Amino acid sequence: MFKNNITHSEINELPLYQFDGGVFVIDTFEKLDYYLPLIQEQEILGFDTETKPAFKKGVINQVSLLQLASLHEAFLIRINKIGLPKEIIDILSNKEVKKIGLAIKDDIKALREIQDFEFQSFIDLQDFVKYFNIESQSLKKIAGIVLHKRISKSKQVSNWDKEELSEGQLLYAATDAWACLQIYKTLNQVI
Repeated sequence: MFKNNITHSEINELPLYQFDGGVFVIDTFEKLDYYLPLIQEQEILGFDTETKPAFKKGVINQVSLLQLASLHEAFLIRINKIGLPKEIIDILSNKEVKKIGLAIKDDIKALREIQDFEFQSFIDLQDFVKYFNIESQSLKKIAGIVLHKRISKSKQVSNWDKEELSEGQLLYAATDAWACLQIYKTLNQVI
């Protein structure tokens, strides 16, 4: 049903896929209070994190941004500004809320270094796609195979600790979490 793999040239021929819903940056506790009810009502969320890259050996930066996406909203939580609030930990620990991400082991480890929590109901697409004989492990390739769309990764290596994130960074961050959710939903329709 799905290809096992896809080449970069095949991906480049696919139409660009970008999140087109509401992008909400949560960088104050007032914004967290405002958007929290919207996040809490979700039963399934796309999940990702972003970290400022380190170009020196031995330097590891803390997570800057946590992305949680529904089908129509992306919530970009600036951990470098507000930390990892209890309300967000409660969502990450809630077994009733599925969190869909890619290569999530390192993301969860990095979040737990900020504030330890019991993570529940996380689904890693790298494991999930194996049930469909998909060998590719990158989000870009999996999106190409499953959604027949191309995701831009041009902002992946950028400064996520900047005072103000650019429109390109916001769109990239929203798309990454949302694409995980879209891939999961598409694969579940096949089962």
